[in-house]
Amino acid sequence: MKKIPQRTCMGCNEKKDKNQFIRIVKNKENEIHIDRTGKMEGRGAYICDNINCLEKVIKSKRLEKVLDIHISDEIYESLRGVILGK
Repeated sequence: MKKIPQRTCMGCNEKKDKNQFIRIVKNKENEIHIDRTGKMEGRGAYICDNINCLEKVIKSKRLEKVLDIHISDEIYESLRGVILGK
């Protein structure tokens, strides 16, 4: 049986299987992408598929600190759309 890697949510700090998260990726060109497949190349950060976790991350600017880059409002809005449009 294949073991599924565990990751930690940046909003609630809860550990879950990697496939239960939304991955946000910063690539070598310093572009931010939302990675639903979990296979894009670059530095990744994980967040639960939960609007409360997203709001915590936005308020604390934790995503910006982890990825060491300014995150535009468009990225946050597209994340909201991904979470709310399940």
